[in-house]
Amino acid sequence: MLKKQGNKLCRCAKAKERGMADTAETKKEEADYKRVHSFPLIRHTDMPEEMRVETMELCVTACEKFSTNNESAAKMIKESMDKKFGSSWHVVIGEGFGFEITHEVKNLLYMFFGGSLAVCVWKCS
Repeated sequence: MLKKQGNKLCRCAKAKERGMADTAETKKEEADYKRVHSFPLIRHTDMPEEMRVETMELCVTACEKFSTNNESAAKMIKESMDKKFGSSWHVVIGEGFGFEITHEVKNLLYMFFGGSLAVCVWKCS
């Protein structure tokens, strides 16, 4: 709704129009960001191809299922990896962490998911 003051449009009406356009643009940008960052990005791995694919799919499933609880997602990944590939798997999920680890050769996966969520999975005896 436009308000007129004489022959001029009210600035607040123009601002409201711009605000609605900005909101639509912001929602479109958020949707584009989610679409671009909704796939897993492997930062480093030394796993064999088959193990890498299974681990990556498991990480994506857990992070989507427990999107608000990283601890539950990590627990799900660890328990599944222990059952499938033997025990002593470790998992860290978060947005701001560094690590220096000792791991068994061909048993490390470090990936990003959803833009800023990092997942590190490794086996250590």
